[in-house]
Amino acid sequence: MYFHLLVLAFCGLRNLASGSTFSPARPPAIPLAVKSPYMNTWLEVGNDGGSGGVLPGYWPRFWAGPQPGPVAGSIGAVTGWTGFITVDGDSSTWMGAANVNGVVPPSVTQTSFEYTSTRSTFIMNVAGKVSMNITFLSPVAPNDIRRQSVTGSYLSVTVAAIDGGSHSVRLYVDTSAEWTSIHNSDTAQWSYSVDNEVASHKYWRQTQSEFNSDYPDDAAHWGYWYWSTAVTSSMTYQSGSDVSVRGNFLNNGVLPNTQDTDYRAISDNWPVFGFANALGNVGSSPVETLYTIVHAQQNAIYFDSANGDVGVPSLWTSYWNSDLAMVGFFYNDFSNMASLSAATDSQFAGNSIAAGGQDYLTITSLSARQAFAAVQLCGADAKPYIFLKEISSDGNIQTVDVLYPAMPIFLYSNPLLVKYLLDPLFENQEAGKFPQAYAMHDLGANYPRAIGHPSGDGEYMPLEECGNMIITTLAYAQRAQDTGYLSQHYNILKQWTGYLVQEALIPENQLSTDDFQGQLANQTNLALKGIIAIQAMSEIASRTGNGADATNYSNIAHDYIGKWQEMAVVTDANPPHTNLDYQDDSSHGLLYNLYADRLLGLNLVPQSIYDMQSAFYPTVAETYGVPLDTRNVFTKSDWQMWTAAIASLSTKTLFISLLAKWINETPTNRAFTDLYNTQTGDFANWSFIARPVVGGHFALLALNGAPIAANGK
Repeated sequence: MYFHLLVLAFCGLRNLASGSTFSPARPPAIPLAVKSPYMNTWLEVGNDGGSGGVLPGYWPRFWAGPQPGPVAGSIGAVTGWTGFITVDGDSSTWMGAANVNGVVPPSVTQTSFEYTSTRSTFIMNVAGKVSMNITFLSPVAPNDIRRQSVTGSYLSVTVAAIDGGSHSVRLYVDTSAEWTSIHNSDTAQWSYSVDNEVASHKYWRQTQSEFNSDYPDDAAHWGYWYWSTAVTSSMTYQSGSDVSVRGNFLNNGVLPNTQDTDYRAISDNWPVFGFANALGNVGSSPVETLYTIVHAQQNAIYFDSANGDVGVPSLWTSYWNSDLAMVGFFYNDFSNMASLSAATDSQFAGNSIAAGGQDYLTITSLSARQAFAAVQLCGADAKPYIFLKEISSDGNIQTVDVLYPAMPIFLYSNPLLVKYLLDPLFENQEAGKFPQAYAMHDLGANYPRAIGHPSGDGEYMPLEECGNMIITTLAYAQRAQDTGYLSQHYNILKQWTGYLVQEALIPENQLSTDDFQGQLANQTNLALKGIIAIQAMSEIASRTGNGADATNYSNIAHDYIGKWQEMAVVTDANPPHTNLDYQDDSSHGLLYNLYADRLLGLNLVPQSIYDMQSAFYPTVAETYGVPLDTRNVFTKSDWQMWTAAIASLSTKTLFISLLAKWINETPTNRAFTDLYNTQTGDFANWSFIARPVVGGHFALLALNGAPIAANGK
């Protein structure tokens, strides 16, 4: 039995006006097909114009807004996905908001919704006759990169009679050409094929531009979408206009097995790609119909590598020789993927509850798909890469100060994934393609073009990124016991440490990762990161046989941490706490960079600092969390969980409970934002959506397997 069925036994259900219960919470948005930066479709839920968590009657939407327009927009761009069911001749809608020539089939009744780390499951009642279990599975298999490399998602629809009778049931689902682009004026093209008993509608942007070389965009301008199901004698299909295809099902119960060849703009008679299944007479024995949606790109990333600019293939091309071979495998592998995902659910749930209780599971299980969907497995089986998109806030590729806060989920679930994230950054910089003494901010302004910054430009966060690279590299090497990786990159790590020795103790006026807050000199938290990174380099030097460097860096770090305490701690405050910047004792902020000291087991920072901060945070907590700092009432969910991971039990519980409360009550209606107003629960002045930094919510779990000092032993 899947773990998600067990959750109901021990967590509360939330029943809203819709009549549906929600477990473990009603989130701001529900992940449907969430597997990559380009396959990122949600059901918008929150109080601000969302669906309320009800699947029928609302369109699934991409994370970004329709174009032209603002990147986020007020709502996401529609990714048309429609579901009808006909029971004893009466048709109803179970997904989407289709209007067929003025006819809107009534919605089925949603009775419950539940999410786990990999699944979103809706239970529907159709006129008291049959129930529907509608499950969206976006697999998370961190230890099976072959399967994880497929950008695909499953939709399973199971129907069973609930009144003791037997009912004639017909099922219909379509997707639309809107999946190919967020510009509805773009022309789409499509085809239909059958391969090894798997039927697929294939559709794509007619003008292909690999790596979005024509212009930057949040949707892919190349690649092919495959909407698939099994070939059976009772399955029929059609491509055509929305009113024609959907009308054929509603009027006839079947589709005519025809293809529209009038390739046209997405908004021109809205092309859709439908499947209809006659399930026959359905009794109490469940009848399941399975669908998959897959996005296939032969090449995924344009990368300025050690060998120059190259197109990096999607990793799945190492295992399958064609799109259809991969699509067919993915469809027929459902039972294995379901089992692997159930194991992920069980592991993440069990560990989360042990670390922080049910509220913590509410947070982590909503975060997992979002974090993994912001990255892409690329390269070859012998040399994998992972490339990350800074979704919504900037669009950069391999942003180091986004990779860093996202790191806990990857470190926890499979440390090798952290290496695959770091490798492109090392490769580019060690080839001499970034002419600065400090670490680069990102590998390119616009995903998927990792063209680097050969002129040495890019967002200026030198102290931030040097610290992030050193800390993340050691974290990986410790968990994977990969001293060779430290030796391989020792020279550039030492170079970055030299920069920190010069700059970390008294930071100049500059940005930190929280760049939306603006520049600030003498940042207490930023200085702490740099000092901890110097001690981390001492550990790296010790592990690689560089004893003199180890002693030197340790001496410097210990000297700096003593001086830091003198400038950072406001001893006469009640209660005492660290300041935001050395010159302002009326300020304060989340000291989340302290987490690295525990994560790496360095034991550099005195326990008194941990205890002092733990006692202070509850005194400044707001309704939905602790503000990031005294400049405003905004906070970051990832940094709150980093802070909770190293806090006292009571303070940890406070952080977790307030974030779980926010999930249930926020008026936001987009994929889990990491930046919000602690008083209202709404967005801050900027709409951060679907960002990978929610991987930082796994900060408590990333301490598992840390060096002994990290566990406080």
